[in-house]
Amino acid sequence: MSVIENNINLILNEIYKTHKESGFAKLSIPKLVAVSKKQEDDKINEALKMGYRCFGENRVQEAQQRWSQKIQIFNDLELRLIGPLQTNKVKQALELFDIIETIDREKLAKQISEKSNNQIKTKNFYIQINTGNEFQKSGIEPLEADNFIEFCIKDLKLPIIGLMCIPPLDEEPCMHFALLKKIADRNNLKELSMGMSGDYKEAIKFGATSVRIGSLIFGERN
Repeated sequence: MSVIENNINLILNEIYKTHKESGFAKLSIPKLVAVSKKQEDDKINEALKMGYRCFGENRVQEAQQRWSQKIQIFNDLELRLIGPLQTNKVKQALELFDIIETIDREKLAKQISEKSNNQIKTKNFYIQINTGNEFQKSGIEPLEADNFIEFCIKDLKLPIIGLMCIPPLDEEPCMHFALLKKIADRNNLKELSMGMSGDYKEAIKFGATSVRIGSLIFGERN
């Protein structure tokens, strides 16, 4: 068994165990999104070889280079964009990713709506909430979240299924996970992308439906 395969199996076991002991045990087990951004290709190939198929990327261009050929080979891949999306990259993103998790402003939402059609690959979207109101971080501020969610769903007719967040590094993540869950519940959104290598177990206890893990699987990025 390779190191990558062993790491994925260990994390999947931890996800299962934490979920079963949480208050959300009756719901589906959270999905592991293997964060492949800036990782070497041979590490990604190890994960593919063991049968793992759900990956998260930060940049459209890097993802295109890595995945455009692999998509032809592995027809069960699920690719998620988990990094910021520039408006001039929307068309490429919609053709590549199954899920885009980072709708974070009105201009981007409108651009996605305009470029959406029956041919695009992206079927579902998440809205990114800036739970810590950090000026350097992308995302909708919590107080504006309800109006923005309504705008995306009702006005733009976007298939918004969930929310995502990245808590501030220097704060207890649990209060941010609790806030995201609260916003999702009152807007009837079922999916919560929250929790990374250092805090994914806490995120699961607060209702995460997917966790984004890179370094625990692939090691530190170059």
